[in-house]
Amino acid sequence: MVASVEVPALEVRISLQDAEPEIWRQLVLPQTATLAEVHEAIQLAFGWKNTHLYVFYGTGPDGKRRVITVLDDESPVGAESSAEVGLLELFDPSLPGRSPFEYEYDFGDSWTHEIDVVGPAELDGMTVRCTDGAMRGPIEDSGGVFGYANVVRVVGDQRHPEHREALDWLELVTQERASAFDPTTFDLHAVNEDLRRLSRRLWPSEVTEADRVTALAPILWFLSEAEPDGLPLTSAGHLKPAFVKHAMTALNWDDGWVSTGRVEVSTAPIRNLREQLQEWKLLRKYKDKLLLTPAARQLVGDPAGLWDYVVARLATPDNDAAAVLLPLIVHWELTGNEPPYGLMDQVIEAALHHAGLRIMGDAPPCWAGHLYHEVSRGLHRIELWERPSWDRVSERLSDVGIKFLLDLQTRLGAGR
Repeated sequence: MVASVEVPALEVRISLQDAEPEIWRQLVLPQTATLAEVHEAIQLAFGWKNTHLYVFYGTGPDGKRRVITVLDDESPVGAESSAEVGLLELFDPSLPGRSPFEYEYDFGDSWTHEIDVVGPAELDGMTVRCTDGAMRGPIEDSGGVFGYANVVRVVGDQRHPEHREALDWLELVTQERASAFDPTTFDLHAVNEDLRRLSRRLWPSEVTEADRVTALAPILWFLSEAEPDGLPLTSAGHLKPAFVKHAMTALNWDDGWVSTGRVEVSTAPIRNLREQLQEWKLLRKYKDKLLLTPAARQLVGDPAGLWDYVVARLATPDNDAAAVLLPLIVHWELTGNEPPYGLMDQVIEAALHHAGLRIMGDAPPCWAGHLYHEVSRGLHRIELWERPSWDRVSERLSDVGIKFLLDLQTRLGAGR
């Protein structure tokens, strides 16, 4: 293992303006970070969902006002790109104290953050670390500092006439049980775990052979089992029960599955994997066997080539709806900002509508959920999450999963 290199860093204290009690975080950031990367770190540290616009603004050493944000057609004249402005252009490690710059998130609620420079620091590699903080971050879209304070007051008062309504809103927006809501809590370990994963996304290491083998383990195993003579099928065209049982055990998928897995038609993990490999043209049926395709015969012992092949397949969706939705799903997985379940239909419908696609006639119940699972099912054939499983038992991406989705995201972007 290559030892991590100490990276020059800057420690800052970020507090939410006008919040009582004070809501604040102390972060250590690489000195080479851009303001766009600082924005992402602040988002996670305060529990924001990164669903609104933001801006860094203040006065530079030359006395000129600087506005630094994500540039688009509506950006103010003279605004600078946050992806091109470095941390040290604004904050001097040798000058502790109040910075002349502030960070505002969500121009509607106007969550304004004051930034104090604590001083220089060091990090073990390119990462972000939170050293301290207080209070839970406010809930998105709660009306700013004073609106959030009112939410806390109403939620905490069972006799308030709007108490029930406030609880329902809180659970919908946060996807948490209202009984677990505590505005005074601050989980330093959880914040640092989120920041660690952010660092893997912002500054990923190279994809290794071990990464490829880990991510593609179920596919590599299945293809190797079909080599060289294929897998025998039943007269109905299914994998034989003995192989299905063997596969569930070999892939460590018995845990969490309701049966011992003997009949393919009722053993979804194996059936879904086999169907996906056929869709990717890695397996084909011929007479009474399931055989490797010519492409699969070249890739079965080549994890690097198979990685590229699978990513390329995923990056070329076969319909317009999938082409719109897949980049969103990848983004949600990488950032952890999947829409609340109760709002998923609306978000997907809005994305399709924005792309010029319409749902014709009366949409069936839960149509968006079905579309979501149909588009994302290929990702479930890859080991992207921390706990290897036939299904998403763990909702947290592994480091290998982050690398895979970053590669897929790049190729999806290149295909636009």
